[in-house]
Amino acid sequence: MPGEQQVVALPPRTEMAPASLREVLSRLPTGVTVLATGGPRGHGMTANAFCSVSLDPPLALCCVARPARIHEAILSTRSFGVSLLAADQQHLARYFADRTRPQGMAQFDGIDWVPGPHTGAPLLVGALAWVECGLTEVYHGGDHSIFLGEVLMSCRGPGEDALLFYGGAYHELSMPSKDG
Repeated sequence: MPGEQQVVALPPRTEMAPASLREVLSRLPTGVTVLATGGPRGHGMTANAFCSVSLDPPLALCCVARPARIHEAILSTRSFGVSLLAADQQHLARYFADRTRPQGMAQFDGIDWVPGPHTGAPLLVGALAWVECGLTEVYHGGDHSIFLGEVLMSCRGPGEDALLFYGGAYHELSMPSKDG
């Protein structure tokens, strides 16, 4: 009947295994980004742990595993840039997730990018949007650090269709037609 609540039986509380948590969280569709820093320790990394925090003041966060190369680069530059990937940029998501790619700024050779106007972080051409942040706080979050950044610049790109990550795979999300 309409308005009737359905009762769902949840499993008993048990120890949370990382594989189980990963499986559950794979059910949350996320956008796909490339986080980047510039300068002598410049680096890029595919990430889906990025979100807005506040509009006033403008704040965003990203979460990075402490052993990741970009972790120390963000701490060193005190900033990060974010390229929100378009549907046709899956190859860039895979490239920046590949641990065998060149290190430092050499990994951007052959990649179409521009330096962010505020931080110099590489911003990927063709992305849906870009954000540059100045690092304001670092929080301990298990095996990751939560980097809170003041948004210094945000800019929308020309694309409409987004790259998403869901169920352990990349997917494309197309904007509905405005005609119908």
